[in-house]
Amino acid sequence: MNLIKRELCSYFMPEDIVNRLCNEYGEQGLVWLDGNIKNKSSEIIIGVNPKQEICTHGIAHKNNPFNKLNNIGEGYWIGWLSYEAGAFLEPKNPWRLDEMATLWIGKYDPIIRFNNLRKKIFIEGTNQDEIDRYYRIISEINAIKEEENINDRINSFNKITFDNWRWLSNKNEFESGVEKIKDLIKEGDIFQANLSTACIRNSINIFSPLSMYLKIRKNIIAPFSGLINANNRAIGESIISTSPERFISLNKTNEIETRPIKGTRPRSKDIIKDNYNAIELVTSTKDRAENIMIVDLLRNDLSKVSKLGSIWTPELLKLERYHNVHHLTSVIKSTLKEDKNWVDLLKSCWPGGSITGAPKLRACERLFELEKIARGPYCGSFLKKEWDGSFDSNILIRSILIKDQKIRIHAGCGIVSDSIPSEEIQELKWKIEPLIKSI
Repeated sequence: MNLIKRELCSYFMPEDIVNRLCNEYGEQGLVWLDGNIKNKSSEIIIGVNPKQEICTHGIAHKNNPFNKLNNIGEGYWIGWLSYEAGAFLEPKNPWRLDEMATLWIGKYDPIIRFNNLRKKIFIEGTNQDEIDRYYRIISEINAIKEEENINDRINSFNKITFDNWRWLSNKNEFESGVEKIKDLIKEGDIFQANLSTACIRNSINIFSPLSMYLKIRKNIIAPFSGLINANNRAIGESIISTSPERFISLNKTNEIETRPIKGTRPRSKDIIKDNYNAIELVTSTKDRAENIMIVDLLRNDLSKVSKLGSIWTPELLKLERYHNVHHLTSVIKSTLKEDKNWVDLLKSCWPGGSITGAPKLRACERLFELEKIARGPYCGSFLKKEWDGSFDSNILIRSILIKDQKIRIHAGCGIVSDSIPSEEIQELKWKIEPLIKSI
């Protein structure tokens, strides 16, 4: 492994640094992993001008993204993997083609790391000349001028109204899908499934995904927020995430963590109503059962690559409060087997149980029958591989997919035997409306 050099530089807001770096290198290839900036211990990672990129489209055998990931080698890598990567693990199941990349990932050297707790910024990389160049660029930041440029970027993104979105499923169609899943559960075909739909809009005005993200992060921030602007073979493709959900992490001592979310209620500005919604969630038999089923599914997935006896659940059905919703979250941990790596771990759990159902493969098959288009990066993951080989990923929910100025937002609901279709429609609104409002 190459020696990693670190340079401490003057502290500026991440917006200032991104603006300055994009003026220097352009926005294509920009990655910005935000974390929860309200949580002072969280990190922010920024990278521009990737030194290497790997991209695959479609689900043809020669484009196997997991084989590509196994061969990326050392370095700092950030990118995304789409839901339909499941086609390379379970080819007997039906999968759809999506217009966005199945895998896009870039190698960044240097990267900018923000330590929010200490209010420090480090430039990290293997090439001292490149580190010095970044240092000079950041040192030249004029905070007042950058703020003006940032406001110009935000203002260049015209407000998108609630109307003129094309929904792939109307109310009756989605409710019919819920009833179909309930019938399948009664027949013993599946136990639960995460039914989704999407809304799509073509932008009339040309905009940059960065301008959109700068606008969104003023209103919504979550532990796995971020922006990835692809480059080269995936140019024109971007993902904006406001996801609260970790998929899988692996630290340098081979400790695994996954944090499935199941169960949602809206937040309210009325404190009494807000607390009532939280109490209703934690006492809901339906939501608790849904969460526990996914915990069992993920424990089974992890067992394929974990040391015997190492799997445990330190947190079960924990209430977590976010800007727009309450969630029930559980935490599962284990230790990776010595003969396995992070790609083996990813394969053992792909696609995520919290956004498919149980049994997973059968649920995926039924969702294919009920959903109208490919999910693409939605319900896939942002991927981050650190210098030391540690790995982290999210579940790409609450996310905006952009392809050549076409904007796509998906949302889904976990359906179990006692789901009420009208209530699932309401849950869709809790999840999708804040994103549309934010832009």
